[in-house]
Amino acid sequence: QVQLVESGGGSVQSGGSLRLSCAASGFIYSGYSMGWFRQSPGMGREGVALIDSDGTTTYADSVRGRFTVSRDFLNDTLALQMNSLKPEDTAMYYCAAWISYYNEYVKSGDYDYAYWGQGTQVTVSS
Repeated sequence: QVQLVESGGGSVQSGGSLRLSCAASGFIYSGYSMGWFRQSPGMGREGVALIDSDGTTTYADSVRGRFTVSRDFLNDTLALQMNSLKPEDTAMYYCAAWISYYNEYVKSGDYDYAYWGQGTQVTVSS
């Protein structure tokens, strides 16, 4: 059974930093791509930072240069370092994993093939 457990959310002032972590279990970690997504009230879920099974990363334009995604294949964890946070970064952040074959589906917004964590709230105040 695939399990993804996020941690590290919280409240921070504009310009601050947070680090999110996701502990993964129940699947062959190296064969999956993973990523961080976020959703604000009344908005759709959007991809923030994705990392393929070969380490290739993809970032949303809104976070490029401020956020860094990384994977630890030894400990089956995913991390998101968020710097220079802005109020518009406020959202529920979700960790997701999917078989790498479905990369293009997920990148195009088709999330049916992904497993999801329960989310962790990030709030940035001005």
